[in-house]
Amino acid sequence: MTSDKETWDVVITPKRMWLGLNLKELRQYKDLIALMIRREFVSVYKQTIFGPLWFVFQPLMSTFLYMFVFGNIAQMGTDEIPQALFYFSGTMLWTFFATTLQKCSDTFINNAGLFGKVYFPRLTMPIAYVTNAFFTLLIQFAVMLVFYVYYLANGVQFSLSWWILTAPIYILQLALLGTGFGIMISALTTKYHDLRNLVSFGLSILMYATPVVYPISSIPMRWKALFQFNPVAPVIEMFRYSLFGKGSCNLKMWAYSLIVSVVVFLLGLMTFNHNEQTFVDVV
Repeated sequence: MTSDKETWDVVITPKRMWLGLNLKELRQYKDLIALMIRREFVSVYKQTIFGPLWFVFQPLMSTFLYMFVFGNIAQMGTDEIPQALFYFSGTMLWTFFATTLQKCSDTFINNAGLFGKVYFPRLTMPIAYVTNAFFTLLIQFAVMLVFYVYYLANGVQFSLSWWILTAPIYILQLALLGTGFGIMISALTTKYHDLRNLVSFGLSILMYATPVVYPISSIPMRWKALFQFNPVAPVIEMFRYSLFGKGSCNLKMWAYSLIVSVVVFLLGLMTFNHNEQTFVDVV
């Protein structure tokens, strides 16, 4: 005699909490997350001549360009940090932040067809984007260490201290900030598609309001507070200080940046969770 009661392995129910982050469900889909990470990696460098070497070529070419334009022609200072290290570290961190934000901002638009056909945690895609950006950052960090060792071998002195242990915190902070802004924008772009154009334009402007090619110390005092209001700026400055022992170390501005990063991430998560329930009808 069989029971009329049906049993299910998985029961999908609507989310009731906007701030919900179901880590248990994400763990259950870890194989899918790994597959999405691989898909994202292959899609970027498929049918390219140099493949993953572009991870290295892009920041290197930008670094040499900045050294020529800002270092030699404009004669901009680098807080006594060797130019190659200064520009490469700034480019590396900015690329990580900008890539995370831009990829996450396209989550709903680029995956609308997939989301409309099958259920899986929608945060799977932002996690895949951030993970790929982090792998890229690790490769670029290894290249930066080559420069670091080269300058050490040539007699350049770095004031190393326990601050070097805080470097991973700044990476995590940029990930939170980029992901938070990205998933927040992804929710808004389902209704307002022109925001996608504003993201690229806004990032290109924000880069020059961030100490990527110049140190905060070179900003006139009357404008310095305005530039430090940019939450990315203190992170890059603190990262350089932690590795090279030179540059700006403003703990108040970094604390402000950290608070903004956490708040932006939580707001982005709330917006994302709310929007994923209805975005298929809008897109």
